[in-house]
Amino acid sequence: QVQLVESGGGSVQAGGSLRLSCAYSGDTISSYLMGWFRQAPGEEREGVAAIFIRSGSTYYADSVKGRFTISHDSAKNTVYLQMNSLKPEDTAMYYCAADPSLWVGEWSRSSKYRSWGQGTQVTVST
Repeated sequence: QVQLVESGGGSVQAGGSLRLSCAYSGDTISSYLMGWFRQAPGEEREGVAAIFIRSGSTYYADSVKGRFTISHDSAKNTVYLQMNSLKPEDTAMYYCAADPSLWVGEWSRSSKYRSWGQGTQVTVST
């Protein structure tokens, strides 16, 4: 079982940038799918981005393509989500998730992930 801790959230004006970090421990993630999800109050949890560690392949929700980038730094045991050109609709609690056996086609299905972090709040103001 892998443990995940998110950080890097905060408040930013529209058009600004933030970088979220997901530090992992407790297991090797060489074959894991690592994902970022977000959830606004009263809304469904939404898949934002994912990375298949073994291949480096990345996946994004249409709403964030071209603005967000997911990456992995094995030396720092960390997965990042770089968020640029932020919009008010990006405001949400952001969660890191990990699973050892998901098909890449399932990356956006939150119920399939075994491990979750505690979340970090992102607020984008106009």
